[in-house]
Parts: sequence; structure tokens; C-alpha cells
Amino acid sequence: MTLGLTIFTLVHVVISLIGILSGFVVAYGFLAARRLDGWTATFLASTVLTSVTGFLFPFHHFLPSHGVGIISLVILAMAIFARYSRKLAGAWRTTYVVAAMVALYLNVFVLVVQLFQKVPVLKAMAPTQSEPPFVVAQIAVLALFVMLSVFAAIRFRREQLHAA
Repeated sequence: MTLGLTIFTLVHVVISLIGILSGFVVAYGFLAARRLDGWTATFLASTVLTSVTGFLFPFHHFLPSHGVGIISLVILAMAIFARYSRKLAGAWRTTYVVAAMVALYLNVFVLVVQLFQKVPVLKAMAPTQSEPPFVVAQIAVLALFVMLSVFAAIRFRREQLHAA
């Protein structure tokens, strides 16, 4: 069972990292007013898979990670609906950008949590994840994503948009 769980964890982490990396490419596309359809599909699919596979780990009670997963799936459903069903028409364009950026933020938020749990130097700096280094890291990530999201929503306008 341990080997199976180790392999499953590795697959989950790889999918998550694909989601994060492709998400940053999509965010760049927003800032450059480019649609990047292939990267978008990769980002959305891998981010959905990250959340879904997170629920497949063994657990005995509801954890904060489950709450993040549920929120992420709801936000991803909004992003997918805005992008593919509503085709970015009108206010759905901003809905899509904000939802995609929030989904990416949640993945990066969890990445920071995992780094502080698994990397010995970071764990020593914040063993309970309530210490200043952890809090500062999470506030910095949040501030970065708020700024990125605002600029992305402004830049990703129909009149400037280029398909890629």
C-alpha cells in the first residue's frame, strides 16, 4: 500500500506542478492580451485533476485541504463555464480571468503550505505554520496574485485580444 500511495502522491504532485506552471503561462497570456488556448486547456484540466486527486488520499475527517479543494472546483467550474460555454462574452471575460487567477492562487497557496511542511529548512522556520516566515510568505503570494489579477483583468480585453 505504501508504494502505491507514494506513486499516487508523485502523480498528484506532478499534475499540480503542471497546473501551476501552465497557469503562470496563462496569466502571462492575460497580461499580453493573448488567449493561449492550448495552455488554457492544460491549465484548467490539470488544476481540476489536482483538486479531484486530492480527495483520493486516505483521510479520517474533513481537512482544510478538502475545503480548498471544494472551493477550487467551484471556481474552476465558473472559469470553464465562462471560457467555453459563454465564450468570454461580455462580463464573462472578467469572470474567467478572475476565476482562473483565483484557481491558480489556490494551487500556489497549497504549494507554499506543502513546502513549509516538507522542506526541512522551511519547516524549521515555521514548524506550526503560524510563525512569521510562513505568514509573510502567504501574504506575499496573496499580494502578488491580487496585483496580477487586477492587471490581467484590465489587459485581457476583447479589443486587444490575439489568439495564439
